[in-house]
Parts: sequence; structure tokens; C-alpha cells
Amino acid sequence: MSIREKLSSYFTFTEVQWEQFQKLEEVILDWNTRVNVVSRKDTSEFVERHVLHSLSIFKFLPFTPKSHILDLGTGGGFPGLPLAIANPDSEFLLVDSIGKKIMVVNEAIEFIGLKNVKTIHGRVEAVKGQFDFVVSRAVAPAEELLMWTNGKYKKADQNGIPNGLICLKGGDLKEELKSLKKHAEIFELSQYFPQELFETKKLVYIPQ
Repeated sequence: MSIREKLSSYFTFTEVQWEQFQKLEEVILDWNTRVNVVSRKDTSEFVERHVLHSLSIFKFLPFTPKSHILDLGTGGGFPGLPLAIANPDSEFLLVDSIGKKIMVVNEAIEFIGLKNVKTIHGRVEAVKGQFDFVVSRAVAPAEELLMWTNGKYKKADQNGIPNGLICLKGGDLKEELKSLKKHAEIFELSQYFPQELFETKKLVYIPQ
């Protein structure tokens, strides 16, 4: 089944975007035979585990044009690359401290033909500029993510909800979010996607 067939019951994209998603799958799986971009045991479920999971942020909030998004700890380009394809009028900065992974992400950007994505090899604390949202997938506890991104959010909101942190997580988050419970909002991904994989997956939104 093609990536389009797997995603089209959840999303409507242009022909150009569907081609870009197809190229994303091709380039990441090709690189994964040489560099450990995503877990090798996940490759048979690449679309569900990586692309669809990343796009749960798009389900939660399609970004308005000219939004600026920082993907903290992007790894092999997730959630940043799928979100950049889905939101072609927004700007994305993908950051990771592992040079090999950023090299693969740069190759993917070129192969796919994305014009709205830049990358930085380094730590997020050194990133200059401010963003509407910081997105992250299974990188660190929420409190650490907030500490690392302190001062990196724009003051003016343009997306209908306050600017802030959106992270994808799994399992029981009670302890992790205890100190943030007044601010953090948790959304079950099973409300978007029926697959068993998403039964324990969550999206956490913390306004700045």
C-alpha cells in the first residue's frame, strides 16, 4: 500500500504534497540502510510510526501561513519534515546535536525539494530567533524542553491558540507533568487515528 493510500483517509493534500510524502518515504528508508535514522524494526511500519505520528500535530493544529516552527531534537526529521510538507506556507527550523542525522535530513530536504525548511547542527540553547511553536517527539521530559526553549517563543499569537510547546509522548505522563498540570493539556492520539499503535500515544500542548 502506498503512503498516499495509508494517509488519504485522514488528510487531503495536493498532488505536489503527495509526491513529496512519497519522496520522504523513499529517501529516509534508503538512508536508513546506511545510517540508523529510524529504528530498523520500525521500517515495515514507517508510515504509521513516523509520518502519521508526526502528522498528529497537523491534526491538532494546521499552522497559519508565515508561522515559524522549531523542531527540537529532530533526529531523522520527525516531526519536522512531515509537518513542513503539510504546512508549505510555514517556515521550519530542524535542530539536532547529532551531525549524521542532520546530514540525512539535509539530503532529504534536497531530494524532496522543500523550500520552507532549514537545519542547524547543534544544541537548541544556541539557536537564535523566536518561534510560534516548538515541536518535539520523544526527546526529553517536558520540563527540560521548556527550560531549553525559554525565551524562544514569539509574544504575538497568530494560530488561534497561544504560542508554546507541542510534544508527542507515550505512556503514563502523570509524574512527568505533575509540576506542569495547571498548564499542560493532554490529547489522546487515538481520537485521531484508530490503529493500536496510537492507543498509548499522546500530544502534550503547553502554552508559553
